[in-house]
Amino acid sequence: MDLHFGDSKPTDEERAAVDALLGPPESSWEGADRSDADLRWARGGRAARDRRDLLLPGLHAVNDRIGWISDGALDYLCRRLTVPPAEAYGVATFYAMFSVKPRPATVLHVCTDLACAAVGAPELCAGIEARLGLGSGVAVERSPCLGLCERAPAALAIRAGDPVRTAVSAPATVEQAVLAASAPDSAPEEPPAPLAVPQAGQDGLMLLQRVGVVDPASLDDYRAHGGYTALRRAFELGPAGVIREVTDSGLVGRGGAAFPTGRKWQATASQPDHPHYLVCNADESEPGTFKDRVLMEGDPYALVEAMTIAAYATGAHRGYLYLRGEYPRALHRLEHAIAQARARGLLGDDILGQGYAFDLEIRRGAGAYICGEETALFNSIEGYRGEPRSKPPFPVEKGLFGKPTVENNVETLVNVLPILTMGAPAYAAIGTDRSTGPKLYCVSGSVERPGVYELPFGATLGDLLALAGVREGLRAVLLGGAAGGFVRADELGIPLTFEGTREAGTTLGSGVVMAFDDSVPLPRLLLRIAEFFRDESCGQCVPCRVGTVRQEEALHRIVERTGADAAGDIALLREVGRAMRDASICGLGQTAWNAVESAIDRLGAYE
Repeated sequence: MDLHFGDSKPTDEERAAVDALLGPPESSWEGADRSDADLRWARGGRAARDRRDLLLPGLHAVNDRIGWISDGALDYLCRRLTVPPAEAYGVATFYAMFSVKPRPATVLHVCTDLACAAVGAPELCAGIEARLGLGSGVAVERSPCLGLCERAPAALAIRAGDPVRTAVSAPATVEQAVLAASAPDSAPEEPPAPLAVPQAGQDGLMLLQRVGVVDPASLDDYRAHGGYTALRRAFELGPAGVIREVTDSGLVGRGGAAFPTGRKWQATASQPDHPHYLVCNADESEPGTFKDRVLMEGDPYALVEAMTIAAYATGAHRGYLYLRGEYPRALHRLEHAIAQARARGLLGDDILGQGYAFDLEIRRGAGAYICGEETALFNSIEGYRGEPRSKPPFPVEKGLFGKPTVENNVETLVNVLPILTMGAPAYAAIGTDRSTGPKLYCVSGSVERPGVYELPFGATLGDLLALAGVREGLRAVLLGGAAGGFVRADELGIPLTFEGTREAGTTLGSGVVMAFDDSVPLPRLLLRIAEFFRDESCGQCVPCRVGTVRQEEALHRIVERTGADAAGDIALLREVGRAMRDASICGLGQTAWNAVESAIDRLGAYE
């Protein structure tokens, strides 16, 4: 599509939304209303181009204020940042939470993903649409996982305006979801984060020790319970000493790849090119995952402290926290925590009087699962479509803005705090030789006590499900989310370690443990997984772009018993799955076939 600056003009509200972010325009070239200006001359173009990374926040500003992004608003934002309209249009249409077509100011996102689908999300959607009817002023959108799996089914209402208002309904009923959409300010308050932690307040917890114990809004309360002890220890050790402790602890990434964190930090710190950047990946979009949300809502200062330590160790003075757009409460908690830390000298030019400067800012995602991949996340922050980059070069060499970058998720970073307070040897003694420390698990589905659980590596799947109270009639357990794999009900002895699950032919992934009993129709569940990957593929590479569509088509035929017989479609699925796994650019395409394959081979899903 060939787009140019057109005749569309922004409304006063759209202009105000952009100007609130970027400041007023300085010239007519940028969109100032000066009829006598000479547009043959442009000033400040280089400075505007250097702000390309504000494109995503600018799109958020308009979408939050108006509810959708018009041609006039997009053109005005493009003028302010000197971004070609065609590129900005490609970015705006990349994200599910944005719309470039008129829609009501209120959008109700109803989760239809795995945990919610198992407890009647399709019927909930139909009931909401019937209750609201036409002309209600509410757009009902079926959404992928909202990260509220412990309270499924879930709905999130967003009402555009200044300020934007949100309301969460979970577990949702038709009446509660309609109330959240029609009167978000009057909707019942969301349950506190500790209710998602059945172990809250128990002795022996490391990562969840403060959730439900401290006031998440109080910096003083956080410090009274050991907060900022780890940062002081880091300053005593020095950057090299911190990296040595993290390396000796055996900490590996908790996002699923399990790459040694100390090696990643050392590789970034040793790069001669500067500046270095730190990025926290808080865009947990894997269906069934919600542990990072609970940490951010229940213990936000821990993440701010951990990011400061990681930046100090790797020589970064600027950090970005890339947060899921579907997490409004986590956003408010972290904005408050960052502001308080900055006001108290724990962020800024001279942290704790040590002469070290570091600050961070939050960048909101907008509904794109692929942005959980680190290089796609970098592109998103920089103001481009969130498509993965080819490697090498690796992020530790050329990451965000082409500079050395260390990227970790929330759980990985929070693990650094106990490593420094208790020491690497004591931390490494927890768990197993190859999987050290504690691990957070997101348990949902057919259990009595869904939520986030903390256990040392080495506990079995059966141990975890016993804590959660697995129900009678267990048929299967999905490990690792949509990108993971199923195991049978008689395989609960699998040790929950990276090596243990790998030897069992499955994966631990990000810590998703979703139980399904006999009441859940497995073929429909697999079809939903295929739909998810089709929707979330960025389309950059052919194996994933085409393969996810072919996978969904084959599963549709099997479920509906049309076209070729099941055996032929299963053979096709295997061929397509191998192609995606071998040739896709990133992990989305490489894992899109995993759950379906495991359901066929381990569960006999279509027998």
